[in-house]
Amino acid sequence: MTTATARAPFDAAASGGPPLGAAEFGEIAAIMQSDARIHLVEGKMTLVHGRLSRRLRMHGLDSFKDYVRLVRSDAEERAAMVVALTTNHTHFFRENHHFEHFREKTIPQLKTHARNRAVRIWSAGCSSGEEVYSIAMCLLGTDRAAASWLRNADIKLLATDLAPHVVESVRRAVYPTATVAPIPEPYRRAWLRPAGEDFEIAAEARALVTARVLNLFEAWPMRQLYDVIFCRNVMIYFDDRAKAELEQRFVDMLVPGGHLYIGHSERLVGPSANVMTGCGQTIYVKQGGHA
Repeated sequence: MTTATARAPFDAAASGGPPLGAAEFGEIAAIMQSDARIHLVEGKMTLVHGRLSRRLRMHGLDSFKDYVRLVRSDAEERAAMVVALTTNHTHFFRENHHFEHFREKTIPQLKTHARNRAVRIWSAGCSSGEEVYSIAMCLLGTDRAAASWLRNADIKLLATDLAPHVVESVRRAVYPTATVAPIPEPYRRAWLRPAGEDFEIAAEARALVTARVLNLFEAWPMRQLYDVIFCRNVMIYFDDRAKAELEQRFVDMLVPGGHLYIGHSERLVGPSANVMTGCGQTIYVKQGGHA
């Protein structure tokens, strides 16, 4: 649990906001650790101040002490605070080596599995949807002919995130021109449609995706096992105990031979490392199946 009792109050005079005291930061950090397992170190005081000052203004509060008092008694504001302090940053085809592996190694296996059973893929911590739609476009291929294998297949993609507003972005599936720029041209041509000044993901890709709000450290409603789980640049915000717990839950949700893709600066810790085999840069396959 993060504490900040030895640090002087964060001076916010330059930004015009009230100061964030060490005691209040400590309480906020404790809530983030409890509710989302996000580990806030003292170096994040500036970030916390900047993001929560908006919440103070919205509620007409003059101090972080009053805000913490509100959060203690108001479950809705407590949840809103957790969302406000969650980082949502992603882009299409981020860490492209993962998508190269997914196309070249994983999709051929999924095509084989899809002849006999359902195939499930999970984008955990999906942010605004760029990751899950990158996965969908890889599955669809670069034209309608390449996508024909999906017509009779039972294949579904789940996209989950803690923040309701980014989950709604997944459902809208509309992105600005600058956001879609990293998408390779063949995919853009096949699966993007103009939507005013923006672009909308084509219906064929949207139909594969279900988006839901989910806290990764609460109960998971899913009962089926997954062939692929992407959880990238999410666990960097957790301490090792939380990482180990979450990774083990992911492993338990994978079919034998299923793949787990994690962020470039992340690694497997704890017991999960004993049942997963590395098969690429931050790519792992569950033992008991074919890599």
